Amino acid sequence: MYEQVMREPQHPHTLIVTCADSRIDPEMLTQSSPGEIFVTRNIGNLVPAYGQMPGGISAVVEYAVTALEVSQVVICGHQDCGAMKGLLQPDSVARMPLVKSWLMNAEAALSVVEARNAAGAHKDMLNELIEENVLLQMNHLRTHPLVAGKVAMGTLAISGWVYDIASGSVRVHDEQLRRFVEQGLD
Repeated sequence: MYEQVMREPQHPHTLIVTCADSRIDPEMLTQSSPGEIFVTRNIGNLVPAYGQMPGGISAVVEYAVTALEVSQVVICGHQDCGAMKGLLQPDSVARMPLVKSWLMNAEAALSVVEARNAAGAHKDMLNELIEENVLLQMNHLRTHPLVAGKVAMGTLAISGWVYDIASGSVRVHDEQLRRFVEQGLD
């Protein structure tokens, strides 16, 4: 069966944008077979807003939405994200100018979290930032014209997930509840 799948053209239903963290395996997480999902990974699961950084991620989004005609895009963040730690502790990325520049695509999420926590140190700022970053990247994704058009036509859905590496659980953003809720992926 595997050989037959490999001879067929790919027809993934979902694009997953996730972190480059080596502990994340999108195929295992979603229990997908070869050809079912299209995956791109980068530090912090970031999607630059349209026109800001043409290239890599924007090209993947364009290809997945246009050529592969995926019906869903998932932005998948994760607990214990080193990129989000880097945003919270800028000195930790000071010697990595390319990483520091890349993380600017998540600065608005940090601003939101800092504004909410201005009264004092919030114990769970990292987890709050991880969630806020997923929401920001979903919004960045919506700035891509091809994505915006397909969402408006109802042929493309955008979802936000946060994967807990330690427990294996996934929380999915619920638009109506305006929060992430634990959900089975079966």
